[in-house]
Amino acid sequence: MTYDHKQCLWKPSRKRIQNSLLYQFMVQISEQHKRLFHDYTQLHRWSIKHSDQFWQQLWQFCNVIGNQGENIVYCPTHSPIPNKDQRWFPDATLNFAENLLAYSTKLSQQDAIVFYNEHSFTDKDKQHAQQRLSWQQLHQQVAMVAQYLQQQGVQKGDVVAAYMPNIPQTVIAMLATTSLGAVWTSTSPDFGAESVVERFSQTEPKVIFTTDGYIYNNKTITSLTTLSEALSSLPSVKKLIVYPYINQKPIDKLLLQSSSLPSHITVSAWQEMEDIVRRLDLAFTPTSFDHPLYILYSSGTTGKPKCIIHSVGGTLLNHLKEHQLHCNIKPTDPIFYFTTCGWMMWNWLVSGLASGATLVLYDGSPLYPDPYQLWKMADKENLRLFGTSAKYLETIEKMQIIPNKHVTLSQLDVICSTGSVLAPEQFDYVYKQIKQDVQLSSIAGGTDICGCFAIGNPIGAVWRGECQVKALAMDVNVFNQTGEAIFDTCGELVCCNSFPNQPIAFSQDPKGEKYFQAYWNTYPNTWHHGDYVSLSHHGGLTFYGRSDSILNPGGIRIGTAEIYRQVNPFNEVVDSVVVGQQYQNDVRIVLFVQLQPDVTLDNILINRINTQLRSQCSPHHVPSKIIQVSAIPRTKSGKIAEKAVRDAIHQRNVVNTSAIANPESLEQYKNRSDLE
Repeated sequence: MTYDHKQCLWKPSRKRIQNSLLYQFMVQISEQHKRLFHDYTQLHRWSIKHSDQFWQQLWQFCNVIGNQGENIVYCPTHSPIPNKDQRWFPDATLNFAENLLAYSTKLSQQDAIVFYNEHSFTDKDKQHAQQRLSWQQLHQQVAMVAQYLQQQGVQKGDVVAAYMPNIPQTVIAMLATTSLGAVWTSTSPDFGAESVVERFSQTEPKVIFTTDGYIYNNKTITSLTTLSEALSSLPSVKKLIVYPYINQKPIDKLLLQSSSLPSHITVSAWQEMEDIVRRLDLAFTPTSFDHPLYILYSSGTTGKPKCIIHSVGGTLLNHLKEHQLHCNIKPTDPIFYFTTCGWMMWNWLVSGLASGATLVLYDGSPLYPDPYQLWKMADKENLRLFGTSAKYLETIEKMQIIPNKHVTLSQLDVICSTGSVLAPEQFDYVYKQIKQDVQLSSIAGGTDICGCFAIGNPIGAVWRGECQVKALAMDVNVFNQTGEAIFDTCGELVCCNSFPNQPIAFSQDPKGEKYFQAYWNTYPNTWHHGDYVSLSHHGGLTFYGRSDSILNPGGIRIGTAEIYRQVNPFNEVVDSVVVGQQYQNDVRIVLFVQLQPDVTLDNILINRINTQLRSQCSPHHVPSKIIQVSAIPRTKSGKIAEKAVRDAIHQRNVVNTSAIANPESLEQYKNRSDLE
């Protein structure tokens, strides 16, 4: 089943097009290659056919600091497992932190980072509730931490980890780490001890940065005890550096209040670095283009989390492309993404420094103490880009939050949404209740590439329900089950060419077998991403959910997002999850709904839901069962844990419940008599 939404919701003005960095890039390419590019489609085709020239040109356009080398670029046609003979920019040298701090002199007194948390909007003690760091201050803080890490023996290639909230000190620690050519990995402090061990035991960090706790929904939550439990299973860790975010007590008293640490680990407070380090000069260790930069983690809902290693050059170049060409981010632009440090959107956001943008960080609940608070912050800081999740937009729509009645958002140009499928109704909501003249970019890609396959286009239209375009230099297609390219029909999202931000490898996968199985085992020499999508005649993509969650009643393939977009708009419904249940030699659709506190599922509501699905989708979409539950299990990054629910209703062991934010919710899905 596919949908042709056909409704154009926004088009950029001629002035806006001509002022965009993408337009300037097209002009530059046109002049240098003596051919005229009229629109995005032409540019995208050229970027696929001549992807080596595209990436080389992008390096120059974005003023990347580094040496491209004599052999400027190598462009393998298909590269399932990168090796020394198939590399992008094989002779290049650069440093990630140096590129992110490139504006430290030019913009020295302007804001590099602005920080808010929940207390910024209350009358509570605001000592740590808001911070502003100029580019000069950021540079000095990075220099201090980098020198301290050197004193602790951190060298090029070592792994440094963070168990931190989204605060300026996390960005500082990352920049200090990468300035040394060391490798950064992070997770958020709401992860339990088991989740921390599952991730960091595979990546073996030498140093861990942490705080004494974090803030969420008017609660102050300590996290040192949890980390202490994990550290006993992490023998690689030699040093723990603690930033006192929620508590001003001396750090030794904090540790006494938590459980004891293993004897091989020494502890320092952030303040000790300031006391010890006197010289604030900052040197940058050169690395190769494919040197490890980040280790990111898959959600872990299907087993032990994959530890995905991303490169310095590939990450930097791709983020510059996405920020400048697709999101039109320019120097001094304030940009924001609601994220934690356990989601790749944090890594995506902080790369905005390389474009001279001001990072606006937020720690806490997006709805406490005021459901309008993020929009008030956006107005106050004159945000140019506001990034969030589809679930957040759906939630505030149901709460009948109308931002444009309270704020003007006069400088806001781009709203990004990712994490799950953005339903067409949320497109309507953004343009009616938030801002009419804005580029709504539903973006999709993920941890696997630390970037996007589908993304925004500042010189093109926004169509209801669609991601605007395929990303530049990404040969994205939709394949059917036999590997044939299809159009305007649902199929598998694939990428048919090599790109610099392919992962280098997985941790603890020396032969690349897990890497190959994850992406290259479905179609020959083609990246298989695992999303169920369709490609429209506009060149946009519509997403219908993960392909491993496809429902298949009677042999009809149905994307779960097709059902969510019909069910979740009901006022009675808070959230829902739909799965396929093996039943009488077939598969039947089972829909679980979490309803508002004062609502009980009855035949009237069941019939309304079924009628909506039958009329708007097809009779095949109507569930065999609709069951009320009190909670929907979601991962810590906010994604619906469909596989966990599927396993629970089939009485199978649910693998890795530590990856789920509310694992206790799974109990009500097990051993249900109404599913027998």
